[in-house]
Amino acid sequence: MNEDESKAIAEILQELSITSHVQVRSSTELAGQITKAAEEEDEKREEDGRGPLRRRTDYRALRGAPRSLTLTPWQVVHAIGLGAAAARQGAGRGLAEHWGSLRYSQALEANRGGYLQLSSEGRDLLRFYKATQSGEIGTGFASLLAENIVQSRYPDHSVSVIPADIALKAGWSLRSSGTGTRPEPLQRRPQFFVEAWQPGQPSKVFLAASKGTHSSVHQVHKQLSTASAHVESVHIGPYGTVPYLLIGTEIPTSESLAVHALEAPGTTVLRPPGETSGADLNLFLEQENRVADAVQPTERGGATVPGFQILPDSFAWFSVVLARTEAASLVAFTGGGKPTAQYLTKEQGRRHFQHDVHANTIRLRHAEHRIHGIDFVGTDHIYRLNGTRVEAFSGLKKDLYTHLHHGRVNEYRREVHALRGQWPDRSTSDEWNAVSIRADGTVMAIRLRDE
Repeated sequence: MNEDESKAIAEILQELSITSHVQVRSSTELAGQITKAAEEEDEKREEDGRGPLRRRTDYRALRGAPRSLTLTPWQVVHAIGLGAAAARQGAGRGLAEHWGSLRYSQALEANRGGYLQLSSEGRDLLRFYKATQSGEIGTGFASLLAENIVQSRYPDHSVSVIPADIALKAGWSLRSSGTGTRPEPLQRRPQFFVEAWQPGQPSKVFLAASKGTHSSVHQVHKQLSTASAHVESVHIGPYGTVPYLLIGTEIPTSESLAVHALEAPGTTVLRPPGETSGADLNLFLEQENRVADAVQPTERGGATVPGFQILPDSFAWFSVVLARTEAASLVAFTGGGKPTAQYLTKEQGRRHFQHDVHANTIRLRHAEHRIHGIDFVGTDHIYRLNGTRVEAFSGLKKDLYTHLHHGRVNEYRREVHALRGQWPDRSTSDEWNAVSIRADGTVMAIRLRDE
Protein backbone atom coordinates (compact mmCIF):
# COMPACT_ATOMS: atom_id res chain seq x y z
CA MET A 1 0.00 0.00 0.00
CA ASN A 2 1.33 3.42 -0.96
CA GLU A 3 2.07 5.46 2.20
CA ASP A 4 0.44 8.59 0.76
CA GLU A 5 -2.68 6.62 -0.21
CA SER A 6 -2.87 5.12 3.26
CA LYS A 7 -2.57 8.56 4.84
CA ALA A 8 -5.28 10.00 2.58
CA ILE A 9 -7.72 7.19 3.45
CA ALA A 10 -6.90 7.55 7.16
CA GLU A 11 -7.83 11.23 6.91
CA ILE A 12 -11.12 10.37 5.18
CA LEU A 13 -11.99 7.90 7.93
CA GLN A 14 -11.00 10.39 10.61
CA GLU A 15 -13.39 12.96 9.14
CA LEU A 16 -16.23 10.54 9.78
CA SER A 17 -15.73 11.11 13.51
CA ILE A 18 -15.83 14.93 13.41
CA THR A 19 -18.80 16.36 15.29
CA SER A 20 -20.89 18.72 13.16
CA HIS A 21 -24.32 20.36 13.19
CA VAL A 22 -27.46 19.98 11.10
CA GLN A 23 -30.03 22.75 11.12
CA VAL A 24 -33.55 21.88 12.32
CA ARG A 25 -36.32 24.11 10.96
CA SER A 26 -39.85 24.08 12.32
CA SER A 27 -42.31 26.94 12.35
CA THR A 28 -45.92 28.02 11.89
CA GLU A 29 -44.86 29.32 8.48
CA LEU A 30 -43.64 25.84 7.51
CA ALA A 31 -46.99 24.34 8.53
CA GLY A 32 -48.74 26.93 6.36
CA GLN A 33 -46.54 26.06 3.36
CA ILE A 34 -47.35 22.37 3.79
CA THR A 35 -51.08 23.11 3.83
CA LYS A 36 -50.73 25.23 0.69
CA ALA A 37 -48.78 22.48 -1.08
CA ALA A 38 -51.44 19.93 -0.09
CA GLU A 39 -54.23 22.12 -1.46
CA GLU A 40 -52.34 22.55 -4.76
CA GLU A 41 -51.79 18.80 -5.06
CA ASP A 42 -55.43 18.01 -4.36
CA GLU A 43 -56.57 20.54 -6.96
CA LYS A 44 -54.48 18.71 -9.56
CA ARG A 45 -55.87 15.37 -8.41
CA GLU A 46 -59.43 16.69 -8.75
CA GLU A 47 -58.67 17.80 -12.29
CA ASP A 48 -57.48 14.35 -13.37
CA GLY A 49 -60.33 12.57 -11.60
CA ARG A 50 -58.43 10.94 -8.72
CA GLY A 51 -59.93 13.03 -5.94
CA PRO A 52 -58.13 14.48 -2.89
CA LEU A 53 -55.86 12.42 -0.65
CA ARG A 54 -56.90 11.53 2.87
CA ARG A 55 -54.47 13.43 5.09
CA ARG A 56 -53.79 14.31 8.68
CA THR A 57 -54.07 18.11 8.88
CA ASP A 58 -53.47 18.66 12.61
CA TYR A 59 -49.71 19.26 12.23
CA ARG A 60 -47.96 22.24 13.76
CA ALA A 61 -44.48 23.47 14.65
CA LEU A 62 -42.44 21.24 16.96
CA ARG A 63 -42.79 22.13 20.60
CA GLY A 64 -39.35 22.97 21.97
CA ALA A 65 -37.68 22.13 18.65
CA PRO A 66 -33.88 21.92 18.81
CA ARG A 67 -32.12 24.50 16.66
CA SER A 68 -29.78 21.83 15.37
CA LEU A 69 -28.69 18.22 15.73
CA THR A 70 -25.10 17.66 16.80
CA LEU A 71 -23.67 14.45 15.38
CA THR A 72 -20.92 12.87 13.30
CA PRO A 73 -21.25 11.63 9.70
CA TRP A 74 -20.53 8.13 11.02
CA GLN A 75 -23.60 8.30 13.27
CA VAL A 76 -25.70 8.99 10.18
CA VAL A 77 -24.14 5.99 8.40
CA HIS A 78 -24.89 3.90 11.51
CA ALA A 79 -28.55 4.99 11.50
CA ILE A 80 -28.94 4.23 7.78
CA GLY A 81 -27.34 0.80 8.20
CA LEU A 82 -29.42 -0.13 11.22
CA GLY A 83 -32.63 0.82 9.43
CA ALA A 84 -31.70 -1.29 6.39
CA ALA A 85 -30.49 -4.41 8.23
CA ALA A 86 -33.81 -6.25 8.32
CA ALA A 87 -35.80 -4.17 5.86
CA ARG A 88 -35.81 -6.40 2.78
CA GLN A 89 -36.95 -9.85 3.92
CA GLY A 90 -33.75 -11.59 2.92
CA ALA A 91 -30.75 -12.62 5.00
CA GLY A 92 -28.11 -12.08 2.32
CA ARG A 93 -29.81 -9.10 0.75
CA GLY A 94 -30.63 -7.53 4.12
CA LEU A 95 -27.02 -7.59 5.29
CA ALA A 96 -25.79 -6.44 1.88
CA GLU A 97 -28.10 -3.42 2.05
CA HIS A 98 -26.97 -2.74 5.60
CA TRP A 99 -23.38 -2.56 4.35
CA GLY A 100 -24.67 -0.41 1.50
CA SER A 101 -24.73 2.42 4.03
CA LEU A 102 -20.94 2.49 3.62
CA ARG A 103 -21.43 4.21 0.26
CA TYR A 104 -21.96 7.36 2.33
CA SER A 105 -18.58 7.12 4.05
CA GLN A 106 -17.33 9.97 1.85
CA ALA A 107 -20.63 11.70 1.11
CA LEU A 108 -20.90 14.11 4.08
CA GLU A 109 -18.46 16.66 5.47
CA ALA A 110 -18.46 19.68 7.76
CA ASN A 111 -18.20 23.13 6.20
CA ARG A 112 -16.24 26.00 7.72
CA GLY A 113 -19.14 26.85 10.00
CA GLY A 114 -19.25 23.33 11.40
CA TYR A 115 -22.48 22.34 9.60
CA LEU A 116 -22.87 19.16 7.57
CA GLN A 117 -23.09 19.35 3.80
CA LEU A 118 -22.53 17.11 0.80
CA SER A 119 -18.86 16.57 0.02
CA SER A 120 -17.52 16.64 -3.55
CA GLU A 121 -17.75 12.83 -3.46
CA GLY A 122 -21.36 13.08 -2.33
CA ARG A 123 -22.15 15.41 -5.20
CA ASP A 124 -20.60 12.93 -7.64
CA LEU A 125 -22.60 10.07 -6.12
CA LEU A 126 -25.72 12.18 -6.52
CA ARG A 127 -25.50 11.93 -10.31
CA PHE A 128 -25.76 8.15 -10.24
CA TYR A 129 -28.57 7.50 -7.79
CA LYS A 130 -30.06 10.81 -6.80
CA ALA A 131 -33.43 9.50 -5.58
CA THR A 132 -31.88 6.62 -3.63
CA GLN A 133 -29.32 8.89 -1.99
CA SER A 134 -31.86 11.51 -0.92
CA GLY A 135 -34.22 8.84 0.42
CA GLU A 136 -31.58 6.96 2.41
CA ILE A 137 -29.86 10.04 3.81
CA GLY A 138 -33.26 11.53 4.61
CA THR A 139 -34.27 8.36 6.46
CA GLY A 140 -31.06 8.45 8.50
CA PHE A 141 -31.52 12.04 9.63
CA ALA A 142 -35.25 11.52 10.24
CA SER A 143 -34.66 8.55 12.54
CA LEU A 144 -32.03 10.48 14.51
CA LEU A 145 -34.25 13.56 14.87
CA ALA A 146 -37.32 11.50 15.79
CA GLU A 147 -35.33 9.69 18.46
CA ASN A 148 -33.98 13.01 19.79
CA ILE A 149 -37.42 14.63 19.98
CA VAL A 150 -39.19 11.72 21.68
CA GLN A 151 -36.29 11.21 24.09
CA SER A 152 -36.47 14.88 25.12
CA ARG A 153 -40.20 14.49 25.83
CA TYR A 154 -39.72 11.32 27.88
CA PRO A 155 -36.24 11.47 29.43
CA ASP A 156 -36.96 8.59 31.82
CA HIS A 157 -37.87 6.27 28.91
CA SER A 158 -35.83 4.42 26.32
CA VAL A 159 -36.69 5.18 22.70
CA SER A 160 -36.79 2.75 19.78
CA VAL A 161 -37.24 3.66 16.10
CA ILE A 162 -38.84 0.70 14.30
CA PRO A 163 -39.36 0.23 10.53
CA ALA A 164 -43.12 0.53 10.04
CA ASP A 165 -43.47 -1.75 7.03
CA ILE A 166 -41.82 -4.68 8.80
CA ALA A 167 -43.99 -4.19 11.89
CA LEU A 168 -47.23 -3.91 9.90
CA LYS A 169 -46.49 -7.12 7.99
CA ALA A 170 -47.01 -9.07 11.23
CA GLY A 171 -50.73 -8.35 10.93
CA TRP A 172 -51.48 -7.33 7.36
CA SER A 173 -50.35 -8.21 3.88
CA LEU A 174 -48.83 -5.13 2.25
CA ARG A 175 -48.74 -6.76 -1.17
CA SER A 176 -51.45 -6.68 -3.80
CA SER A 177 -53.54 -9.86 -3.92
CA GLY A 178 -53.63 -9.80 -7.71
CA THR A 179 -57.18 -8.43 -7.88
CA GLY A 180 -56.09 -4.95 -8.92
CA THR A 181 -54.34 -1.92 -7.50
CA ARG A 182 -54.67 -1.49 -3.75
CA PRO A 183 -56.37 1.68 -2.44
CA GLU A 184 -53.97 4.60 -2.05
CA PRO A 185 -54.14 4.72 1.78
CA LEU A 186 -52.73 1.19 1.85
CA GLN A 187 -49.87 2.12 -0.49
CA ARG A 188 -48.82 5.20 1.49
CA ARG A 189 -47.44 4.35 4.91
CA PRO A 190 -45.22 6.04 7.52
CA GLN A 191 -41.56 5.00 7.60
CA PHE A 192 -41.28 4.45 11.37
CA PHE A 193 -43.00 3.75 14.61
CA VAL A 194 -41.23 5.59 17.43
CA GLU A 195 -41.71 3.82 20.75
CA ALA A 196 -40.95 5.35 24.15
CA TRP A 197 -40.83 2.53 26.67
CA GLN A 198 -39.91 1.43 30.18
CA PRO A 199 -39.50 -2.23 31.14
CA GLY A 200 -42.77 -3.79 32.26
CA GLN A 201 -44.83 -0.68 31.44
CA PRO A 202 -47.15 0.12 28.52
CA SER A 203 -45.31 1.97 25.77
CA LYS A 204 -46.05 5.33 24.19
CA VAL A 205 -46.05 5.31 20.40
CA PHE A 206 -45.70 7.84 17.58
CA LEU A 207 -45.73 7.66 13.79
CA ALA A 208 -42.96 9.23 11.71
CA ALA A 209 -42.95 9.90 7.96
CA SER A 210 -39.62 10.88 6.38
CA LYS A 211 -38.67 12.39 3.05
CA GLY A 212 -35.45 13.66 1.47
CA THR A 213 -34.67 15.81 -1.54
CA HIS A 214 -31.74 17.36 -3.40
CA SER A 215 -34.11 19.98 -4.76
CA SER A 216 -35.29 23.29 -3.31
CA VAL A 217 -37.21 23.96 -0.12
CA HIS A 218 -40.35 24.15 -2.27
CA GLN A 219 -39.88 20.44 -2.98
CA VAL A 220 -39.61 19.83 0.79
CA HIS A 221 -43.04 21.44 1.19
CA LYS A 222 -44.51 19.18 -1.51
CA GLN A 223 -42.93 16.09 0.04
CA LEU A 224 -44.18 16.86 3.52
CA SER A 225 -47.68 17.48 2.20
CA THR A 226 -47.53 13.95 0.79
CA ALA A 227 -46.13 12.68 4.09
CA SER A 228 -49.31 13.93 5.78
CA ALA A 229 -51.13 11.25 3.74
CA HIS A 230 -48.62 8.59 4.77
CA VAL A 231 -49.32 9.07 8.48
CA GLU A 232 -53.06 9.06 7.80
CA SER A 233 -53.00 5.41 6.80
CA VAL A 234 -52.18 4.09 10.31
CA HIS A 235 -54.40 4.58 13.36
CA ILE A 236 -53.63 3.39 16.88
CA GLY A 237 -56.68 3.70 19.07
CA PRO A 238 -59.45 6.05 17.85
CA TYR A 239 -59.17 7.25 14.26
CA GLY A 240 -56.81 10.18 13.70
CA THR A 241 -55.53 10.49 17.29
CA VAL A 242 -52.05 8.94 17.28
CA PRO A 243 -49.30 11.63 17.41
CA TYR A 244 -46.86 11.82 14.52
CA LEU A 245 -43.81 13.57 13.08
CA LEU A 246 -43.33 14.78 9.50
CA ILE A 247 -39.61 15.10 8.71
CA GLY A 248 -38.05 16.23 5.44
CA THR A 249 -34.30 16.51 4.83
CA GLU A 250 -33.10 19.16 2.39
CA ILE A 251 -29.77 18.12 0.82
CA PRO A 252 -28.47 21.01 -1.32
CA THR A 253 -25.47 20.45 -3.56
CA SER A 254 -23.51 23.44 -2.25
CA GLU A 255 -25.04 24.52 1.07
CA SER A 256 -25.43 22.90 4.48
CA LEU A 257 -28.14 20.31 5.08
CA ALA A 258 -31.37 21.23 6.86
CA VAL A 259 -34.04 19.05 8.43
CA HIS A 260 -37.62 20.40 8.32
CA ALA A 261 -40.08 18.97 10.84
CA LEU A 262 -43.66 19.28 12.07
CA GLU A 263 -45.68 17.31 14.59
CA ALA A 264 -49.16 16.46 15.73
CA PRO A 265 -48.81 16.42 19.51
CA GLY A 266 -50.56 13.99 21.79
CA THR A 267 -50.05 10.76 23.68
CA THR A 268 -51.04 7.26 22.64
CA VAL A 269 -50.31 4.64 25.30
CA LEU A 270 -50.45 0.95 24.41
CA ARG A 271 -52.38 0.02 27.57
CA PRO A 272 -54.93 -2.75 26.91
CA PRO A 273 -58.30 -2.41 28.66
CA GLY A 274 -58.04 -3.42 32.31
CA GLU A 275 -54.25 -3.85 32.20
CA THR A 276 -51.66 -1.78 34.08
CA SER A 277 -48.42 -3.56 33.20
CA GLY A 278 -46.71 -4.11 29.88
CA ALA A 279 -47.03 -7.15 27.61
CA ASP A 280 -44.77 -10.21 27.76
CA LEU A 281 -42.33 -9.44 24.95
CA ASN A 282 -40.90 -12.97 24.92
CA LEU A 283 -44.11 -14.30 23.37
CA PHE A 284 -43.67 -15.92 19.95
CA LEU A 285 -45.59 -14.12 17.21
CA GLU A 286 -47.79 -16.00 14.78
CA GLN A 287 -48.71 -14.35 11.49
CA GLU A 288 -52.11 -12.66 11.59
CA ASN A 289 -54.33 -11.90 8.62
CA ARG A 290 -56.14 -8.72 9.59
CA VAL A 291 -58.50 -6.76 7.39
CA ALA A 292 -56.97 -3.45 6.30
CA ASP A 293 -59.89 -1.32 7.45
CA ALA A 294 -60.18 1.69 9.74
CA VAL A 295 -63.32 3.24 11.23
CA GLN A 296 -63.56 6.92 10.34
CA PRO A 297 -65.99 9.00 12.44
CA THR A 298 -68.88 10.56 10.52
CA GLU A 299 -72.02 12.47 11.41
CA ARG A 300 -73.91 9.18 11.26
CA GLY A 301 -71.49 7.36 13.56
CA GLY A 302 -68.68 5.93 11.44
CA ALA A 303 -67.58 4.70 8.02
CA THR A 304 -65.15 1.94 7.15
CA VAL A 305 -62.24 3.13 5.00
CA PRO A 306 -58.99 1.48 3.84
CA GLY A 307 -56.30 1.74 6.49
CA PHE A 308 -54.41 -0.02 9.28
CA GLN A 309 -56.04 0.37 12.69
CA ILE A 310 -54.91 -1.09 16.00
CA LEU A 311 -57.70 -0.92 18.58
CA PRO A 312 -57.18 -1.15 22.38
CA ASP A 313 -57.94 -4.88 22.55
CA SER A 314 -54.92 -5.41 20.24
CA PHE A 315 -52.50 -3.12 22.12
CA ALA A 316 -50.77 -6.03 23.89
CA TRP A 317 -50.28 -7.80 20.55
CA PHE A 318 -48.91 -4.65 18.94
CA SER A 319 -46.52 -4.06 21.84
CA VAL A 320 -45.05 -7.50 21.17
CA VAL A 321 -44.89 -6.72 17.44
CA LEU A 322 -42.91 -3.53 18.02
CA ALA A 323 -40.44 -5.06 20.49
CA ARG A 324 -39.81 -8.19 18.43
CA THR A 325 -39.47 -6.23 15.18
CA GLU A 326 -36.85 -4.08 16.88
CA ALA A 327 -35.12 -7.25 18.13
CA ALA A 328 -35.06 -8.59 14.56
CA SER A 329 -33.43 -5.39 13.31
CA LEU A 330 -30.82 -5.46 16.08
CA VAL A 331 -29.88 -9.09 15.48
CA ALA A 332 -29.89 -8.59 11.69
CA PHE A 333 -27.45 -5.73 12.25
CA THR A 334 -25.02 -8.23 13.82
CA GLY A 335 -25.30 -10.64 10.89
CA GLY A 336 -28.86 -11.90 10.42
CA GLY A 337 -29.52 -15.63 10.10
CA LYS A 338 -31.48 -17.88 12.43
CA PRO A 339 -31.28 -15.58 15.50
CA THR A 340 -33.16 -13.00 13.38
CA ALA A 341 -35.71 -15.48 12.02
CA GLN A 342 -37.12 -16.26 15.48
CA TYR A 343 -38.46 -12.71 15.76
CA LEU A 344 -40.23 -12.53 12.42
CA THR A 345 -43.53 -13.87 11.12
CA LYS A 346 -43.96 -15.45 7.72
CA GLU A 347 -44.95 -12.17 6.02
CA GLN A 348 -42.12 -10.34 7.75
CA GLY A 349 -39.65 -12.69 6.09
CA ARG A 350 -38.90 -15.39 8.66
CA ARG A 351 -38.02 -18.09 6.11
CA HIS A 352 -35.45 -15.87 4.38
CA PHE A 353 -33.41 -15.71 7.59
CA GLN A 354 -33.50 -19.43 8.36
CA HIS A 355 -30.07 -19.98 6.84
CA ASP A 356 -26.83 -18.07 7.25
CA VAL A 357 -26.05 -17.28 3.61
CA HIS A 358 -23.97 -14.14 3.20
CA ALA A 359 -21.40 -12.95 0.74
CA ASN A 360 -18.50 -10.55 1.19
CA THR A 361 -18.23 -10.87 4.95
CA ILE A 362 -15.26 -12.30 6.81
CA ARG A 363 -16.97 -13.71 9.87
CA LEU A 364 -20.69 -13.89 10.57
CA ARG A 365 -21.57 -13.01 14.18
CA HIS A 366 -18.19 -14.40 15.21
CA ALA A 367 -16.27 -11.15 15.13
CA GLU A 368 -15.65 -9.86 18.64
CA HIS A 369 -14.09 -6.52 19.44
CA ARG A 370 -13.56 -4.63 22.67
CA ILE A 371 -14.29 -0.94 22.08
CA HIS A 372 -14.13 1.63 24.88
CA GLY A 373 -13.96 -1.23 27.37
CA ILE A 374 -17.16 -2.89 26.10
CA ASP A 375 -17.24 -6.33 24.47
CA PHE A 376 -19.24 -6.40 21.24
CA VAL A 377 -20.13 -9.33 18.98
CA GLY A 378 -21.07 -8.95 15.34
CA THR A 379 -19.81 -9.17 11.76
CA ASP A 380 -16.75 -7.77 9.99
CA HIS A 381 -16.79 -6.47 6.44
CA ILE A 382 -13.50 -5.97 4.57
CA TYR A 383 -13.67 -3.84 1.45
CA ARG A 384 -11.62 -1.35 -0.53
CA LEU A 385 -12.08 2.39 -0.29
CA ASN A 386 -10.36 4.09 -3.23
CA GLY A 387 -8.22 0.95 -3.58
CA THR A 388 -7.20 0.79 0.09
CA ARG A 389 -8.37 -2.03 2.39
CA VAL A 390 -10.79 -0.89 5.08
CA GLU A 391 -12.55 -2.87 7.82
CA ALA A 392 -16.04 -2.07 9.06
CA PHE A 393 -17.65 -3.77 12.05
CA SER A 394 -21.29 -3.82 13.12
CA GLY A 395 -22.32 -5.46 16.37
CA LEU A 396 -24.17 -5.45 19.65
CA LYS A 397 -22.94 -5.46 23.24
CA LYS A 398 -22.13 -9.11 23.90
CA ASP A 399 -24.41 -9.82 26.85
CA LEU A 400 -27.29 -7.94 25.16
CA TYR A 401 -26.74 -10.04 22.05
CA THR A 402 -26.82 -13.21 24.19
CA HIS A 403 -30.26 -12.24 25.48
CA LEU A 404 -31.62 -11.68 21.97
CA HIS A 405 -29.90 -14.78 20.57
CA HIS A 406 -31.90 -16.84 23.07
CA GLY A 407 -35.19 -14.98 22.55
CA ARG A 408 -35.07 -13.02 25.83
CA VAL A 409 -36.55 -9.67 24.74
CA ASN A 410 -37.78 -8.77 28.24
CA GLU A 411 -34.29 -9.29 29.63
CA TYR A 412 -32.67 -7.34 26.78
CA ARG A 413 -34.94 -4.38 27.41
CA ARG A 414 -34.44 -4.43 31.16
CA GLU A 415 -30.65 -4.45 30.79
CA VAL A 416 -30.36 -1.90 27.99
CA HIS A 417 -32.73 0.45 29.81
CA ALA A 418 -30.57 0.22 32.94
CA LEU A 419 -27.57 1.28 30.83
CA ARG A 420 -29.17 4.58 29.72
CA GLY A 421 -26.70 7.44 29.99
CA GLN A 422 -23.73 5.13 30.51
CA TRP A 423 -22.66 4.62 26.91
CA PRO A 424 -19.36 6.30 25.91
CA ASP A 425 -19.81 9.15 23.46
CA ARG A 426 -16.26 9.22 22.09
CA SER A 427 -16.34 9.04 18.29
CA THR A 428 -12.89 7.41 17.90
CA SER A 429 -10.86 4.82 19.78
CA ASP A 430 -7.25 3.63 19.91
CA GLU A 431 -7.91 1.00 17.25
CA TRP A 432 -10.76 2.49 15.21
CA ASN A 433 -10.86 5.67 13.12
CA ALA A 434 -14.58 6.24 13.68
CA VAL A 435 -16.95 4.72 16.24
CA SER A 436 -20.69 5.12 16.85
CA ILE A 437 -22.39 3.50 19.85
CA ARG A 438 -26.14 3.90 20.19
CA ALA A 439 -28.38 3.65 23.24
CA ASP A 440 -29.77 0.34 21.92
CA GLY A 441 -26.33 -1.24 22.47
CA THR A 442 -25.31 -1.40 18.81
CA VAL A 443 -21.92 -0.30 17.57
CA MET A 444 -20.57 0.54 14.13
CA ALA A 445 -16.84 1.11 13.71
CA ILE A 446 -14.41 1.54 10.82
CA ARG A 447 -10.64 1.48 10.44
CA LEU A 448 -7.78 1.21 7.98
CA ARG A 449 -6.74 -2.41 7.40
CA ASP A 450 -3.15 -3.46 6.76
CA GLU A 451 -2.55 -5.26 3.48
